[in-house]
Amino acid sequence: MGMFWLLAFILWQLIPTQAAITVGGGGVGINIGNAGGGGAGVWIGGGINNGPTPSSPSVSKLTTAYTALQAWKSAITDDPLGILKTWVGSDVCSYKGVFCAGPGPFVAGIDLNHANLQGSLVKELSVLADISILHLNSNRFSGTVPDTFKDLSSLQELDISNNRFSGPFPAVTLYIPNLVYLDLRFNSFSGPVPEDLFNKRLDAIFLNNNQFEGELPQNLGNSPASVINLANNRFNGNIPASFGIASSKLKEILLLNNQLTGCIPQGIGLFSEMQVFDVSHNSLMGHLPDTVSCLSDIEVLNLAHNQLSGVLPDLVCSLGSLMNLSVAYNFFSGFSQECSKSSFRKGGFDFSLNCLPGRDMQRPQPECLVIPGGGLSCLRIPSARPLVCGALLGNLEVNVTSTSP
Repeated sequence: MGMFWLLAFILWQLIPTQAAITVGGGGVGINIGNAGGGGAGVWIGGGINNGPTPSSPSVSKLTTAYTALQAWKSAITDDPLGILKTWVGSDVCSYKGVFCAGPGPFVAGIDLNHANLQGSLVKELSVLADISILHLNSNRFSGTVPDTFKDLSSLQELDISNNRFSGPFPAVTLYIPNLVYLDLRFNSFSGPVPEDLFNKRLDAIFLNNNQFEGELPQNLGNSPASVINLANNRFNGNIPASFGIASSKLKEILLLNNQLTGCIPQGIGLFSEMQVFDVSHNSLMGHLPDTVSCLSDIEVLNLAHNQLSGVLPDLVCSLGSLMNLSVAYNFFSGFSQECSKSSFRKGGFDFSLNCLPGRDMQRPQPECLVIPGGGLSCLRIPSARPLVCGALLGNLEVNVTSTSP
């Protein structure tokens, strides 16, 4: 018990003076206050069991929440773990998976991850105007996201991954005003991804393992997100040539196992904070741009299972943070001395099944006579020497201006 209160005290010291703490039901609810509305909540322990006093203005909020949650309960057809057996009575703060925060209290979060519930989402949930977190990972929900979710004005995290949702991209998520985390992975969504997704102020975008298709939006690199995962879909066409010019905060991008073609854009080097770049299992061609050497924080660089060619330069293999480099199943014809030393690194350097003379485990010679994309013209900055990374942005801007109509 002493450690419990110590943790609560430490959190209280870290929360701004507008925060309020509500104790009850075996837990402490800490609400980060915002003028004019309910903000994100942090909870220690279980839900808050003490109901509001009759004079509390939140009585109506909890009554409204009760109506919404009961409507949702009616739309859930299978509950093998018995989660909803606790969803009885008007004290919604005692429901399993429902979390409240004060003052009030009000419903501030729902976490039903791994509950194995079967059913659908209902429009009535949109009345939970103070909810900041909705986590439904690993259930059997189907259908799509109700259009009324645009009214969830405090929602910051929406995780509906690993379910059975289908249909087009749920466009309503673009209208949830304060959303910063969107996780739709491992569902059956299909069709194109709207361009507006990458204009929204999201920090994490997970769309992997669906059936999205079409070309990547041209403004992909505009997103302020630190993580974008589009892997295991059916995207085709080129990686946008403008990729990297508008933003440099991206830390991880995963485009593996799609149907992408064309070149790796020169702007990749502008992502100075990039740690993971995985475009494996596509049909990318051409030479690796020199600007890859500007990725000073890169740890994982996976280019395997494409049709890339040329020589892998020293500048790439000398990247200090690089722990895992795979160029397997391409058509590289050589690599430098520094790359030869890279095999001792933790994680290794996989260069198998290329066209490297004198190396083991390479393609049969006849496959190396005709390099795929040999006539492909990749937009590259004219330079007699490898680019100096500090001058990269200026060179790109000059080049883009000089080639503009």
